[in-house]
Amino acid sequence: MSCYNENPCPPVSPIVCEPIVVVRDHFIPQIVPVIHPIKVVDKVHCVPVEKHVYTYSEEEVVTGPGGYGGVTVSSKRSKKAAVRTSRSRRKK
Repeated sequence: MSCYNENPCPPVSPIVCEPIVVVRDHFIPQIVPVIHPIKVVDKVHCVPVEKHVYTYSEEEVVTGPGGYGGVTVSSKRSKKAAVRTSRSRRKK
């Protein structure tokens, strides 16, 4: 044995193991469009509302001698006063 060689064993081939897998996850935002459709519906509702309409008729009645003393009802109309709506006056 030589004094320069401290290891008396012969050289050998190295053993190679299966690699250890290290996973590094990286997350990057990915834009995904989400569409929300809006439908506007205009509904028309018919609501009954009273509108009062007044009609009138005229007739002439003539009573005979056996009636109410010969009274005659005329067909002339009396004039009605115009209906006025009140309006607030403007102050000067």
